Amino acid sequence: MAGVFLARTQRATAEVINDINSDIYNLFRLVQRHPQQLKEVIHYHLTSRQEYYCLGKTNPDTLTDLEKAARFLYRLRLTFGTKPIGNSYGVSKSTAARFNSFKVCTLIDNVHAYLTHVAIENLDYKDFIKRYDGPQTLFYLDPPYYGHENDYGKNIFARDDFEYLSHILANIEGAFILSINVHPEIQRLFANFTIIPVKTSYSINNAYNKKVTEFIISNRDISKYAQAS
Repeated sequence: MAGVFLARTQRATAEVINDINSDIYNLFRLVQRHPQQLKEVIHYHLTSRQEYYCLGKTNPDTLTDLEKAARFLYRLRLTFGTKPIGNSYGVSKSTAARFNSFKVCTLIDNVHAYLTHVAIENLDYKDFIKRYDGPQTLFYLDPPYYGHENDYGKNIFARDDFEYLSHILANIEGAFILSINVHPEIQRLFANFTIIPVKTSYSINNAYNKKVTEFIISNRDISKYAQAS
């Protein structure tokens, strides 16, 4: 979701980014408020299997928020497939090491500049939608793929949440755009909305690209925008 948020070329007057994952929330909060200190902690990390697994075994309760953010960012860059809760060290024989401290520090600076006027929340999707809904609101939602509900963490988003989410979105004042994998049950649950299939590709470690189709779902007519993309 953050990739879409940061890639936009147009900015809204008021912007809010939300994630129920406390590690993601903490990382963005530190990038926004303490980028220099975060860069100092991350700068001396190396691409190391031993360090990757050692940090994964570290009790997070023993770490400061700054150390937690640095650990999460380091492991995210090195986890196979960059899954937030992954625990598989990902390297390639044909590409450079995925963790480059200089590039990561530049990334922190760039994201910090982008987040200067953005509110950062750590709410359940139900609470977030209720709090920020309004006639001028546009929600972009990126739930786990249907059939892969635990990819964002256990007990965060259940199979039944897709139906509940559809019900909530049917009653909001604002607009929404939702991206999700193609599945017959998704078509059934969101049948009352605009559903557009779009082609995209999955890339892992810049070494493998898989062409897939996903659904873009909205309560507005977005067909001309989907065709343009």
